[in-house]
Amino acid sequence: MADSAVTQHVLQVDHITMKTTKKFAEVEAALDRNVPQLDPEIPAALANGDEQRATELERGAPLFIFLKRDHGALLQVTGRPRKALQYEIGNPHTASKMTRHRLPAGLYAPLRVILYEDETGGSVFEYDRPSSLFGQFADERVTAVGRYLDAALESVLRNAAE
Repeated sequence: MADSAVTQHVLQVDHITMKTTKKFAEVEAALDRNVPQLDPEIPAALANGDEQRATELERGAPLFIFLKRDHGALLQVTGRPRKALQYEIGNPHTASKMTRHRLPAGLYAPLRVILYEDETGGSVFEYDRPSSLFGQFADERVTAVGRYLDAALESVLRNAAE
């Protein structure tokens, strides 16, 4: 039987809540309009070692929507579905700039964001600040990318919320 080891450490994560009075459908539409769906050619170019092609494909879009899940529909089981969408947002090329130095950073790439309708009919985004997630790896090259993602993610979410 192989030896195994488990370690544990506690992280401090900055959790962000961004509220707006805009209706859920408006915020969803604005985010979907401003953050393009991931072009499958980008990960393919990276997988083929063509970093230049991946850079060309991502021009103009710092972030992409990898996946969008209707989390609110899951609450149908309670008889009370909600308007709630979970997004995976990121950029595979940007992720590779971290994971080439610290592979476990892939745990948080792409980033997760939830958008939901609050009790007043407004909308709320919630997410964990990327630099606080990636900072745990104690590698300035990874943390610097996390700080870049802080600004990029906040910008696209604010644009959708305003």
